Amino acid sequence: MSVLDFPDAERLIVDFLKNRPELAGTTVDNRPPTGFDGTQKAVLVSRVGGAWVDDQHLDQPLLDLEAYGPDKTAAHAVALAARACVLELAGTAHGTAVVTDVAESDGPRWLPDYNRPRGNRYLATVQLRLRLA
Repeated sequence: MSVLDFPDAERLIVDFLKNRPELAGTTVDNRPPTGFDGTQKAVLVSRVGGAWVDDQHLDQPLLDLEAYGPDKTAAHAVALAARACVLELAGTAHGTAVVTDVAESDGPRWLPDYNRPRGNRYLATVQLRLRLA
């Protein structure tokens, strides 16, 4: 049996979002930038679960998208832009994997960031289906 080469689902979303015109001026990464206090426009992507379906050769990662902004209204706009873009991922190739489906598990919801009290954050969770070649 060969070793599976699982795709980096966080990097897939980061790379897809970081140059989108809808998110111009927004930092997109899987970790906060140096000095981040939650008031800058940012989308932070983190895999939070998911499962491998062996007989279908399918990875189904769950990923959180944390959207931040200088105020609640701006954070909400960042969240909506990221949401719309991520839903366009179906059909995208990443290495030897192809995104066959994108499903929203939980749409953007206001969730204060208690580690960054000045921050304005919306959180959404998406599930990708990645077919491995």
